[in-house]
Amino acid sequence: MRTNLISRQGYLKLQQELDQLWRVKRPEVTQKVSWAASLGDRSENADYQYNKKQLRDIDRRVRFIRKRLEVLKAVDYAPEQEGKVFFGAWVEVENDDGEVRCFRIVGPDEIYGRRDYISIDAPMARALLGKQIDDEVQVPTPTGRKNWIINRIEYRVDAEDGS
Repeated sequence: MRTNLISRQGYLKLQQELDQLWRVKRPEVTQKVSWAASLGDRSENADYQYNKKQLRDIDRRVRFIRKRLEVLKAVDYAPEQEGKVFFGAWVEVENDDGEVRCFRIVGPDEIYGRRDYISIDAPMARALLGKQIDDEVQVPTPTGRKNWIINRIEYRVDAEDGS
């Protein structure tokens, strides 16, 4: 099951990607397809074949983003969240072996390309929700349950990249 929550930054990033694809990338590729089609035999025209495939990929991504933006709910920071783990929190946890991890809990549409983001649907995030500093949580893993202690909870209102 996929949660339809997204951070405000993630929502804006998806909107920017949609705008870039629709207003910039798609017109460029459409122009290339038209040019390649004007050269004649399309069956053996590599430019035509390649750009036509690229156009299909762009259209597929545009449809996907539009559908996701319709159902996504952007979640903004609220001061009441301070001190507990909720959506959008940066959390530092430590396990019994002294392994420390720091990550931000975000929507599933935001985790790609980021090693410091985890989905709210992940077992770790689910176990942490509503907890406070020094709380111990058990997280189910394929090799059994692991214990983690919460060291730090932080909400960075205007920092997307975690700096």
